[in-house]
Amino acid sequence: MTRISEVVRLNVDDIQMSARKGGLRLYGKGDKFREVDMHPKLRTELQLWLDERPNWPHAADNRALFLNAKGGRLSARAAGGIIAEIARTAGLDDATTAHVLRHTLATTLVRGKADLVLVAEILGHARLETTRRYSLPSDKDKEDALKLITVDR
Repeated sequence: MTRISEVVRLNVDDIQMSARKGGLRLYGKGDKFREVDMHPKLRTELQLWLDERPNWPHAADNRALFLNAKGGRLSARAAGGIIAEIARTAGLDDATTAHVLRHTLATTLVRGKADLVLVAEILGHARLETTRRYSLPSDKDKEDALKLITVDR
């Protein structure tokens, strides 16, 4: 999952789409470049956005994928506000930020037994130690492990 800063830095030409596959060219922390594959559902939604984008003000003058109402590049702060508003509209009580969504994805992948190296690559982490924090056991994990201990009577 991308960082919000990576999303708002995307340009139209950072998207590679074919009939069967899609990917994004991302520029992350330290201006490091990486390519990630897109989920098929995201590819479909992004194509709809690309079809709509030319109708936005100044779209022809700006290569940014996501534009603000004035035709400039959408800022990370504005994108965060959009995410928060979607969460509020959906009735979520907890504060929902782009970082919370990223953290939730990482935790879901790790708890779903995805390989830690793969999760690190998906998240764009340079160090595996950064990703490892998502694999720390929860209180429930510890409780379940204790139940595995056999006790002689």
